[in-house]
Amino acid sequence: MTQELTLELVQKLPKADLHCHLDGSLRPSTILELADNLGVELPYKDEVSLKEFLNVGFNCPSLVDYLKRFAITTSVLQDFDGLKRAAYEMAEDASKENVRYLEVRFSPILHINHGMTLHDVTEAVLIGLSEAERNFNIKTGLIICALRNQPPFNSLRLAELAVAFKNRGVVGFDLAGDEANYPAKNHIE
Repeated sequence: MTQELTLELVQKLPKADLHCHLDGSLRPSTILELADNLGVELPYKDEVSLKEFLNVGFNCPSLVDYLKRFAITTSVLQDFDGLKRAAYEMAEDASKENVRYLEVRFSPILHINHGMTLHDVTEAVLIGLSEAERNFNIKTGLIICALRNQPPFNSLRLAELAVAFKNRGVVGFDLAGDEANYPAKNHIE
């Protein structure tokens, strides 16, 4: 006998999410609150409109267009508490979908605009994930991403950061972003 595949069944099944963007998984209510705390102007001031704007759906014309939304979320993730909260809530939300293992990816270089160090940014996210692991039935790993459109020197700094946090929650390193316009060969070092 086969069981019908329903949303309820899918939600009950244990899952692993191996490609989840921290700055692509914020709750709209959290974005609004963090923006208010940091004095960040958003294109929309209500949850419904903001959520609609951020959700590109299946008809996104390009990766570049998709990535434009991240400018909004990264603008509000510029302090320790906001990063910690975003990581915690992301894992909490994933656990509600019965995700048992969550690999979170982000580029710490996008979160130092208000004076935090790369180390502090990474530490904040790892603390948020660790607290979520204690409170929910979930395990997490963090992938540090270098960005193709950034100078290669930043990629080297982020690779060194990933090594510094290995065995402390960082499970990988990636070169992310617009592949068509920024070849990996520029970051070979």
